[in-house]
Amino acid sequence: MEFKTLKFENKDGIGVLAISRPQAMNALNKELIEELQQFVEKAESLGLRALIITGEGKAFVAGADINEFKDMTANQAASLSEKGQKLLSRLESFTFPVIAAVNGFALGGGCELALACDFIIASEKAKLGLPEVSLGLIPGYGGTQRLSRNIGRALAKAITLSGDIFTAQQFYEWGLVVECTTAEELMPRSLHWAQSIAKRSPLAVASAKKAIQTGFDHSEDKAMKLEAELFANCFNTQDAKEGVSAFLEKRTAQFQGN
Repeated sequence: MEFKTLKFENKDGIGVLAISRPQAMNALNKELIEELQQFVEKAESLGLRALIITGEGKAFVAGADINEFKDMTANQAASLSEKGQKLLSRLESFTFPVIAAVNGFALGGGCELALACDFIIASEKAKLGLPEVSLGLIPGYGGTQRLSRNIGRALAKAITLSGDIFTAQQFYEWGLVVECTTAEELMPRSLHWAQSIAKRSPLAVASAKKAIQTGFDHSEDKAMKLEAELFANCFNTQDAKEGVSAFLEKRTAQFQGN
């Protein structure tokens, strides 16, 4: 795939997608959003076991390109918000896990992009936040909803209503970042997590992700039924037969995703 604002590499089933507008701190402009949409539409046909998203230069994504907001009408803003929400919801729905490797500023739309990933690994130099209220705006790509569902309404309100920028360590303490690393260790640690996942059955990984993600918005009873259904479905797969056989035979399982 050829892009102007993205760089993609597939390393043995582990994809690394770099946002590449370093001269603009990787700000989300129309072109970048369009290219992300193109990538997202093709991603599940690439045979990936996991995907890492990161940014080139000093930023993960420093937010939206504010230059494009100057003369934007309310109708245009509604269209932009809907487009951004659909993009991140599609990313969130991938059957394989998506890891945000946050190397620098992840603000506004950049923070929303990170929150749409399955989990975040962050450099200790990273800064994260939803500062839209300082522009007289609010997050529009699902940030208010994902943040509150992840950490509860009170803390989500404190982060969003203050518009402050926070350290990776603060996000780690709040449970939004899984691991806080040195800048040098960010990609090695992100790759470690991706490689660990890639060794497992892709069907089981997809089912576990669905159980957590879909079940979270259900009642506990309905979520338990979903888990039981997905658990049972695993027994129809060759991966489950291979996993159980490999365990009993004391060998490494070779999962084929069928």
